[in-house]
Order: sequence, then C-alpha cells, then structure tokens
Amino acid sequence: MLRRLYDWTLELADTRHALWALAVVAFVESSVFPVPPHLMVVPMVLAAPQRAWLIALVCTAASVAGGMLGYWIGAELFDSLGRPVLEFYGKAEKFEIFRAQFNEYGAWAVLFAGITPFPYKVITITSGATGLDFGVFMLASVLARGFVFFLLAAILWKFGPPVRAFIEKRFALVTTAAFAALLGGFALVRFL
Repeated sequence: MLRRLYDWTLELADTRHALWALAVVAFVESSVFPVPPHLMVVPMVLAAPQRAWLIALVCTAASVAGGMLGYWIGAELFDSLGRPVLEFYGKAEKFEIFRAQFNEYGAWAVLFAGITPFPYKVITITSGATGLDFGVFMLASVLARGFVFFLLAAILWKFGPPVRAFIEKRFALVTTAAFAALLGGFALVRFL
C-alpha cells in the first residue's frame, strides 16, 4: 500500500495539482493532521528536481499558515475546552506553571518541533494556549519549517538519483524508519 502511495505521489508530482495537494497536506498537518508533508516532498522533488525550491517554498508557506491555525485553535479554544478539563483534573495551577516555563523557552520549543520529528501541531496549539508572543512564534516557525523543507529539497536536488535508487531499492526500510521517527515524535509528546 505504501509503495503504491509513493508511486502515486511520483506521478502526482508531474501534474498541475501536485503543489496544491502538498499545500493542503502541509497546512492541515500543522494543526490537526497526523501525516507530515515530508512524505510528499521527497517523491515530488525526486520526480521534478527542477521544482525543488518551489516545492520547498510552497510546503514552508503552507506549513506556517497551518501553524497559525494551530496557534488560533490553542488561543481561542483553550478557555472553552482545555481549561475545564484541567480544572476537572485539578491541574489548572500546574498549567499556569507550565505556561510560564513554556513562554520563557517557547521560541526554542517551536524551533525544536519545527525541525525534528516531534509533532509540530502540538507546539502550534500549545503556543496559542499559553499565549506565546505571536511574533516570536511566527519567526521561529518560519525559520524551523523553512530550514527543514529547504534542506530536504537541497539534499534531494543535489543527490536525487542515488537517493531515489536507495529509496526504491530499500523502500520497506525507508518507510519503517520514517514511521519510527513519526511514532518517536508522538512518544516524546507523551513523556514531555
């Protein structure tokens, strides 16, 4: 199934809808969707290396825009949904301590989540819920997401054919490693 999805994404990369599909995935991943857009960037750049920078730009812009939605979800829905749950469990005071600590190091948290397999959506919503300065949030988001997507595009642009051969020869290993990194990121959320 994953192999068919990879092949489909390679075919999609040559259509006029490819960038729109990537933008939608990158946008919703930053606030609610569990599948990272990296999984689309790789085959798209491999299929169309001449568009690597455009693919990275679209993915970055859509991801940051989706991060803004995540921030809004955290800021606007925390009082009506999150706070009552915390109060029910007697954790409202602990959240206030967390809020102060998070906002002190919030830029680093956004950078960390934007670059690593840690789920970026968790940090976007948390940033809004804790009231992290929006300018700090945006700057860190643009830097982190831009770094990761442009670095990925640059590596694939420079070393595309050998990377593509490696992926296609060892597809099971590559997908297992990608899912392990994704699951590791979600496990990290549980322990932090």
